[in-house]
Amino acid sequence: MKQVLERKEQKVIIDDTTLRDGEQSAGVAFSLQEKLSIARQLDSLGVPEMEIGIPAMGVEERRSIEAITELDLNANLLVWCRMRGDDLKLCSGLNVDMVDLSIPVSDQQIGKKLGRDRHWVLNEIERLVPDAVDMGFDVCVGGEDSSRADPDFLMHVVEAAQKAGAKRFRFADTMGVMEPFGVINVFQQMRSVCDLNLEMHAHDDLGLATANTLAAIRGGASHVNTTVHGLGERAGNAALEEVVMGLKHLYNIETDVDLHSYENISSLVSKASGRPISWQKSIVGDGVFTHEAGIHVDGLIKDPMNYQGIDPADLGREHQLVLGKHSGTQAILRAYDELGINLHKDQANRILSSIRNYVTRTKRTPEVNELLRFYDELSELTCLQA
Repeated sequence: MKQVLERKEQKVIIDDTTLRDGEQSAGVAFSLQEKLSIARQLDSLGVPEMEIGIPAMGVEERRSIEAITELDLNANLLVWCRMRGDDLKLCSGLNVDMVDLSIPVSDQQIGKKLGRDRHWVLNEIERLVPDAVDMGFDVCVGGEDSSRADPDFLMHVVEAAQKAGAKRFRFADTMGVMEPFGVINVFQQMRSVCDLNLEMHAHDDLGLATANTLAAIRGGASHVNTTVHGLGERAGNAALEEVVMGLKHLYNIETDVDLHSYENISSLVSKASGRPISWQKSIVGDGVFTHEAGIHVDGLIKDPMNYQGIDPADLGREHQLVLGKHSGTQAILRAYDELGINLHKDQANRILSSIRNYVTRTKRTPEVNELLRFYDELSELTCLQA
C-alpha cells in the first residue's frame, strides 16, 4: 500500500551531482566531451538542477563549467566552493545560477580539520554569503558533516545562513552515518527554525543513502542530491534512479524526471566512469527484471502483476524469463514454444534435468543452440529406446 506524505503539495527538486560528487569517486575522471554528454542527457530526462563542478580545481575545470553553461540547458546549474573568499572569486564570470558554499559544521571537522571554532564558522557564513549574493548568485550553504554536528549548533548555522541571505541549506551526511528516523527528526527541526529550502546530501556507507534521502523529504526537504547509479566518494551517493522511482512508487510524487530512456545515460556514465553496473543493481541492473524461479515465472506468465512491483516499461525495459536450476516445466514449455517446438510435459521434465546439470556445471544460462542440442539429444535417446 502506497504511503502518502502529509504535505501533499510538497515539491521535490532533484539536484543531480554526478558531474561534481560523482566524479570525485576515486579513480573517476570524465573528459570534457563525456561531461557535455552527461549534462545533455540529464537535461533530456528532465533533471531540473545539476551541480557541474568545482571552480577552484583549476583553469581546465572552469573551462568545462563554462562549456556546460553554453549548452543552453533547461536545468539550473550550480558549482561547489569551500566557504572561502578565494574560492568564491573563481566563480566570477561563470554563468551559473547558484553557488554551494560548503563549510564544516561538526566539532570534529571544525576543530580537527580546520583548527577553528564554532564562532568562526558563524562569522564566515555572515561574511561570505552576502559577497556571493552581491556577485549575482543564489546561495546554498553546504553544511559539511551536518550529521555529526551538535544539533543545537546546527540550528544556529541554519538560522545564520538564512539571515545572511542564503536561499538553501544543504544537510550533508558526509560520512554516511545517518538512519532514516534521525533524518526525519533533524529535517523537522531545521524546518521549524527557518524558511530556507532544505537539501539532503546523502552518502551510502551504511547502504542507506536512498532511504535517508526519502526520509529527508518526509521531514521537509525541498531538494535532494543524487548521482547516476549512486556514483560518488567511497560507497557513493543516493542513486538518481532509486530516488525518482522511490518517490513515484512509495509517495506518489512525480519529479518530472522521465526514466524511459535511462539506459542511455546509464550506459554512458558506466563507460565514462569505468564502473560496470552490477547485475543486481536496483532499477538498472540486468537482473532486476530477470526471472528464473519456477513459481515466479509461472506467476508472471499468468499475470505480470503477480511478481511486478515496478513496471519495467517505466524504464524502457521488459521482463526477461531465463532458464536455470530453479526453472519449472512451464518455463521450459514456453521457451521451446518460442523456438517453434511443442514439447510434451514429460519431455519438458527431461530437458529440465539436462538444463539443471548444464547450469550447475557452466554457471550460465543456456543459449538457443544449447536448448536445441538438449532437444536433439532427447529425440535421439527416444529413438534408441524405441
